[in-house]
Order: sequence, then C-alpha cells, then structure tokens
Amino acid sequence: MKIAVAYKDGKVFQHFGHSPAFKIYNIEDGRTVSSEVVLCGQNGHGALAGLLAQFNVEALICGGIGGGAQKALREAGIRLYGGVEGEADSAAESFARGTLEYSPTPECSHGGSHGHGHTCGEHDCASHACGEHDRR
Repeated sequence: MKIAVAYKDGKVFQHFGHSPAFKIYNIEDGRTVSSEVVLCGQNGHGALAGLLAQFNVEALICGGIGGGAQKALREAGIRLYGGVEGEADSAAESFARGTLEYSPTPECSHGGSHGHGHTCGEHDCASHACGEHDRR
C-alpha cells in the first residue's frame, strides 16, 4: 500500500493545498519499507490530488485541509487522515501499525481563507489550482 504525508522539513505540513512536497511511503506487513520525497511543483487542491493519484497513493496524512481538497481526494479515491501534527515518519509508522491519531473532520488551519477571495469549502476548489487567481 502507498500512503503520502504532506511534508516539509521532516514534519506533517499543516495545509494540504500549499504542500511543498509529499513523502510517499510503501507500507507492507504493518511497517514502512521504503519512502521518497516528491516535490509538488504545483499547488491547488485538484492538482495535488491528481499528483497523488499518479503515484498510486491510497491514503493521505496531513494537517489542515479544506472542503474542496477533501472532495478532490474523495474523487481520486484517496482516503484522508487529517488533523495530524508532528514528525512525518512517526505518522507513517503509526498509520502502518493502525495506531494513527487523526481527526475525522479536519479543517484548514489558516483561518479559512486562501488569501484570494474564497474560503475553504466555499466552492469546488478541485476545479482549479488555487494559485491561479494570482496569475491572471
């Protein structure tokens, strides 16, 4: 099984839509057997969910995540384990053992605004990269 952790500086990154990287782990027999860091190079909920799907990720561990991103992950068939903090490797190991503590209702940790005129869950962010407003 492949899982991904929203990743920065060894920690679980706290806002999925702005994740600079993901650490992707291969899980077998209740433990991680390998991992790699994948730089995003893109942002926005739909683009990131698509990137994870390209790597055949089945589950995502992250901190905060908005409604549009949650929808994009569901549509990509990726299970969500949000509201997680701390070391990425520890979170992956806990997931592999079945002991990961997470929130079944994770929310954005940035006050609900992406900084360009909409709030998390206000619309279907999966239809665009949230940074595209600034490029117009």
